[in-house]
Amino acid sequence: MGVFKLGKMTFGSLFKKPETVLYPVQTKEQPAGLKGHIELDAKACILCGMCDRSCATGCITVDKQARTWSIDRFQCVQCGYCITVCPKKCLSMDPNYAPASTVHASDVVEVPEQDKPVKAEKVQATEKPAEKPKAAEREPEPAKAAETAVEKTRDDVLEAKIALLDEEKAAKVRAALAAR
Repeated sequence: MGVFKLGKMTFGSLFKKPETVLYPVQTKEQPAGLKGHIELDAKACILCGMCDRSCATGCITVDKQARTWSIDRFQCVQCGYCITVCPKKCLSMDPNYAPASTVHASDVVEVPEQDKPVKAEKVQATEKPAEKPKAAEREPEPAKAAETAVEKTRDDVLEAKIALLDEEKAAKVRAALAAR
């Protein structure tokens, strides 16, 4: 009976792809959800420090004055919590592992200065309001309403998350958001 099972397995493997690969030349695709290492999109980062405050091991450091973001990869346990709390979603988990290192050093990323939007000046009541643009030049009203609805929904979700924090942390987060 054992001979038939062995023969079936042997003949079956003749017509399949091999399970292994020639490693240095070929690499297998990483499975979904693999936690490799943290990556930062520096252009999207606003240096809010939420990742720094939420990191369980304290491996992330945000320096607003120097405009730098750094991570000590030897301390990071790849829990991914910093990714979930990032308001701009500029942190991501790269499924490939960080290269091996023998020197204990932090990876430092310089965050470029972001262009702040210019606020429109208020028109005084004594001035005559400008003419309304023609229908072809105006932005459609539903688009404005949709943007406002998305902002309100985002604010509601953020407020719900802040409500889960203790009072001291919630006050700090609200102050940081008001400063933006």
